[in-house]
Amino acid sequence: MALSSYHVSANRQTMQQESNMNSNYPVMRPKFLATMRLTTALIPLLVVGNLGCLKKSTNEVVVYTALDREFSEPVFQEFTDATGIRVLPKYDTESTKTVGLYNAIAAEANRPRCDVFWNNEILNTLRLQQANLLASFRSTHADAYPPMFRDSNGEWHGFAARARVLIVNNDLVPENERPNSVHDLADPKWKNRIGIAKPLFGTTASHAAVLFEQLGPQPAKEFFTRVHDNAQILAGNKRVAVSVARGQLAWGITDTDDAMIELEKGMPVSIIYPDQLEDQMGTLFIPNCVSIIDGAPNRESAEKLVDYLLTGAVEAKLAAGPSAQIPLRTDNETGARVESPSTVKAMTVDFQKAADQWDEAARFLQEVFSQ
Repeated sequence: MALSSYHVSANRQTMQQESNMNSNYPVMRPKFLATMRLTTALIPLLVVGNLGCLKKSTNEVVVYTALDREFSEPVFQEFTDATGIRVLPKYDTESTKTVGLYNAIAAEANRPRCDVFWNNEILNTLRLQQANLLASFRSTHADAYPPMFRDSNGEWHGFAARARVLIVNNDLVPENERPNSVHDLADPKWKNRIGIAKPLFGTTASHAAVLFEQLGPQPAKEFFTRVHDNAQILAGNKRVAVSVARGQLAWGITDTDDAMIELEKGMPVSIIYPDQLEDQMGTLFIPNCVSIIDGAPNRESAEKLVDYLLTGAVEAKLAAGPSAQIPLRTDNETGARVESPSTVKAMTVDFQKAADQWDEAARFLQEVFSQ
C-alpha cells in the first residue's frame, strides 16, 4: 500500500513537472520526461529490493532485568566481550519491582520486544509461564542445578539465590531472646519493634505467595493480618536492614543481600536463618530466574545469553559481589559468604503451586497492607 501511494505521488509530481517544462523548457521535455518516467518506475523496485535485504540484527539481545544495574551490567559487558553480542537492558523501577516488568512483557505479548527476562525472584516468571508467554529452551547447564530450581520443560532456569533471613540488632536483642522463625513476626512481645517490607512487590510478595501455599490460604491470611498489626511496615527490604542496623528496630525480615551489606559495614547485626528446627519448615531460598520470551525477536542470541548466565563463572561473580548471591549449581566450588541450601535446612517449595496462590494472596495483601 505504501509503495502504491508513493507511485501515485511520484506520477503527480511528474505531471506537474511536465506542465512546468512545457511552458518553460520545451526543448528539453522529451529527454527529461523519459528520465523521470524511468526513475519513477525503478524507485518502487529499488525500495522493494532494499526491504528484502533488511534483516533483524543477530548481534543484539534485549533483556528485561530486575537485578540492580550495578550487579547485572558488568555481567552483560563480559558477555558482550566474549561473544560480540550487544545487550540492550531494560530495568525495573524501585516502586514496582518485577511486577512492572511482568506487566510490560504481558502488554507486548502480541509483538514481543523482550528476548530474555532476568528476574531477581521467581513468582512473576511463573505467572508469565501460566500465561504461555515463555519459550522452551533446555540450557546445556540445566542438569547442574537442583530440579526444584529449574523447569522440567526448560521454560525457566533458577540460579544465584537469595535467602529470606532475620536480621537482628545485637545491642537491642540478647542472644537468648532472639527469634528463630518467621512466625515470630506475629509475636505480640515484639509489637512495633520489628519490621517487614510491604509484601506487595519483590521477594516479600514471593515469600507471601509461598506461605499461602505452605500454610494454606486461610492460615496465611490470619498470619499476615497479625503481622500487619504487630510490625512496622517499611518501603523495602533494604529499609528494613538499615533500620535494624541503626537501632531503629530490634529485628526484621529481609534478604541476604541487604543483610550482608550491613554486616560487612561493621554494623552491630547478626543474620539468623529462620525455621531450622526439626518441626519447622526451613529457610526460603529465592533464586534469580532467567527465561526466553515466546516469539523473542533475537532467539539465537537469547539462547547464548541464557547459557552464559547459567555458568559457574557467573554464579561465582555474583557470589563475590556486594549482593553475596548464593550459588545453586551442584558442582559449584565457590565458597559463598552466606549459608546455602547445602549448609542449612532449606524450605522445600513447589514454586508452581505457590504461583497458583499469587492472585488470591495479592488481592488479600493489597487490601490489608494498603490501609
